[in-house]
Amino acid sequence: MFRNVAELVHLAESQNKQISEIMIEQEMEVTNRSREEIFTQMDKSLTVMEEAVERGLKGVTSHSGLTGGDAVLMQRYIEKGNFLSGEIILDAVSKAVATNEVNAAMGTICATPTAGSAGVVPGTLFAVKNKLNPSREQMVKFLFTSGAFGFVVANNASISGAAGGCQAEVGSAAGMAAAAIVELAGGTPSQCAEAMAITLKNMLGLVCDPVAGLVEVPCVKRNAMGASNAMIAADMALAGITSRIPCDEVIDAMYKIGQRMPSALRETAEGGLAATPTGKMLEAKIFGIAPTNRDEAH
Repeated sequence: MFRNVAELVHLAESQNKQISEIMIEQEMEVTNRSREEIFTQMDKSLTVMEEAVERGLKGVTSHSGLTGGDAVLMQRYIEKGNFLSGEIILDAVSKAVATNEVNAAMGTICATPTAGSAGVVPGTLFAVKNKLNPSREQMVKFLFTSGAFGFVVANNASISGAAGGCQAEVGSAAGMAAAAIVELAGGTPSQCAEAMAITLKNMLGLVCDPVAGLVEVPCVKRNAMGASNAMIAADMALAGITSRIPCDEVIDAMYKIGQRMPSALRETAEGGLAATPTGKMLEAKIFGIAPTNRDEAH
């Protein structure tokens, strides 16, 4: 039914439907399943997300010890009331971190679009829930909207850190979340696309450099930044601000940047933060690796 964002928006606007509805109809057509079956499956994903957020907010620690407890720290900070940025943004940050801390602790999460970027969509959804008071149906539709944009990225660029860097993972997740926030807040299909474009173009070039090859540092905090980016981009789009570069062109630019990115910066843990002295020290500590002369020289 649609291959890119322009076609997705055109379908929604020409049929006077939400993007989430277009995505549901496409799933019905492709999978030959009923609307109820598709909706029920997505509702189960929402439950997984909700349980991951709740578990993370209680406090978890990864087996490596690299990550854990930051979601709790942020909630405590919010409770004090002395924060500098908005409460909803910080709540989204906390819940995005909570989800990825659960992932790092080998818990159950829903990849959106990947495990390493799984915190952004649920983090923002459960944060704006307190502001917009959506129904369960609207929350499930939030996931279909984000899925529609993720579908386009996956089929026209990449959602893999190994293929395109973290811009393809957290960048895509943030764009997906921004678009879904806009629809949930009553925005138009065009505004959803603008939010996606604004978000993704401001995360272009983000490398994938996991310390010790684990999806923890800097992945967890990148989900925090992705969530905050999504929230701001959604507000910008809802305010009527547009991206001078069309959404599909931003996605294409992301793909081309990923193709040009050196392998050391695409999930190999050979460059970026993974190659810093501290990054190498943590790797050696976790895996019991003796430092090489090269490592010592740094």
